[in-house]
Amino acid sequence: MQEIPTRVLVDALVRTDGTVDCGDLYAVAGHLGMTDQQVRLTVRRLTADGRFVQEGRGRRALLRATAATTRAMEPDLDHLAFMYAQDRGQAPWDGVWHLAGFAVPERDRAARDALREALLRIGGAPVQNGLYVSPHPWEPDVRAAAEPLGVLGNLTLLSTTDLRSGDTDDPQELARLWWPLDEVAEGHRRLAGTAADALARLTEGGLGDAELLTLAVELAAAFTEAVEPDPLLPPELLPQPWPGTGARELVARCWALLLADPRPGAPRLFDTYAEVVAAVTA
Repeated sequence: MQEIPTRVLVDALVRTDGTVDCGDLYAVAGHLGMTDQQVRLTVRRLTADGRFVQEGRGRRALLRATAATTRAMEPDLDHLAFMYAQDRGQAPWDGVWHLAGFAVPERDRAARDALREALLRIGGAPVQNGLYVSPHPWEPDVRAAAEPLGVLGNLTLLSTTDLRSGDTDDPQELARLWWPLDEVAEGHRRLAGTAADALARLTEGGLGDAELLTLAVELAAAFTEAVEPDPLLPPELLPQPWPGTGARELVARCWALLLADPRPGAPRLFDTYAEVVAAVTA
């Protein structure tokens, strides 16, 4: 069973109107092996932190996400669409490498560290000290990360089709050198296992509402765990067959079945996947 933190469960059950039905919350938590006490403590912390407002008590309560929480949870549909477009061969690599270099003084160490983390988060890899690379045109995202940190003036951006490290300029070898592809691939194999189990249960049928919600939450959590560290390199840079492609296709098939029977008041994560899944299954 996918191990899911209680806070992640609450976020996954937020509906399109920004509310969480605590009846659903306790039911799904039970299916995931969580105790009522765990749920109560998490709800208490989330309300104390100002992320949710609680209306009512116990299983009949309603949690209402604050405006800040709603903004933070807004899904990146463009990112999902691009991911599946690459898998379908509809976003071929143009052979251009995009580099970002920076030299931030020691006195601004916190900003320097934050910029490094941002570059990794958007799929970059360190080439050497202060130099990061991506196969994607990431310049707007890099500038957007650097500007609020006050280090835009320390940033140099360039692109090239002539990139060599040591004695190799082979794009696949460079990708293996710079990105932890073995770890990313293993994460996708775990996702494929979770999705295959979910697909078998969905195909067999007979699941109740709480069980379907539980399965959807487990699937979304496994998907996030696999995709977050994935730099989404173009297929031209990856060993083939790449496990991420098959894993994401299994996830899309699961969501197609989950979305086939619309549920009133379903969590917003159902809407998140609906547009992308429609394109993939078509």
